[in-house]
Amino acid sequence: MIVVAGEALIDLVPQGTGALADLKPALGGGPYNTAVALGRLGSRTAFCSRTSDDAFGEALLDGLRRAGVDVSAVQRGPEPTTLAVATIDATGSAAYSFYVDGTADRLFTAPAALPAGTRAVSFGTCSLVLEPGASAYEELMRAAAGQGLFTALDPNVRAGLIPDADAYRARFESWLPSVTLLKLSAEDAAWLGGTPREWLAAGPAAVVVTRGGDGLTVFTRDGGEHSVPGEKVDVVDTIGAGDTVNAALLHGLAVQDALSARALTALGTEGWTRLLRFAARAAAITCSRAGAEPPYAAELGGTAAL
Repeated sequence: MIVVAGEALIDLVPQGTGALADLKPALGGGPYNTAVALGRLGSRTAFCSRTSDDAFGEALLDGLRRAGVDVSAVQRGPEPTTLAVATIDATGSAAYSFYVDGTADRLFTAPAALPAGTRAVSFGTCSLVLEPGASAYEELMRAAAGQGLFTALDPNVRAGLIPDADAYRARFESWLPSVTLLKLSAEDAAWLGGTPREWLAAGPAAVVVTRGGDGLTVFTRDGGEHSVPGEKVDVVDTIGAGDTVNAALLHGLAVQDALSARALTALGTEGWTRLLRFAARAAAITCSRAGAEPPYAAELGGTAAL
């Protein structure tokens, strides 16, 4: 079981250019997209979050169920669902404005236990920023690491939600001893101000940096550095691309029974190259269609692609 912990929200996706383009609601949130992508790839997946009792909240849970994701660990509440308004630029890249005050996912509390059979837990995005839920997710991360579980982190920085950048950077560094795999974009890395080698020294066994259409690079604790180019595709938008990379990495590691720090080091050039290419293909498919619509296993050739 791979557990994804974090927010579920509604993306309001523009159907054209300009500030007043029509908006279409879509299921979203970085952790939510990761969970759906994992389910579509065939990984046994559970989602750990707090969602609203409103119609959006029901739609979010239905989307998880359709992907085969276990929702028994999802808490519910009467507060409204978080909204994220996307703006798409000429290259298909998305920027977001968030409506988060008093929303359900902010009131998440750490569960007493994770679902039976949990081998890995994935964290990231707004859920690690917005209090009081952020502290609860942080508590869960430290507890999972303390139990020897594989932990994955994608900070997926949303600078507009962070009132004190320096305090967040310090908090990010405090998470690293509890992280097995750190995945982040080149833009996130620049904003955070550190380097993969510095982060590796603080705890993770591997750091994967995504560079959009230019591909992905992994840095490993043993000094390794392995890169693959991006897959060429006609980009509709980039919504959910990074989340798809998260899911593809975790799925690929699970298929290879490599959900441990020692196994990450043992992958070597061939293993990492194969895994990164799989993640690049998955992200390219997501970018080729509107909104966060990650691929199914059959679209990637199944486990044979790994």
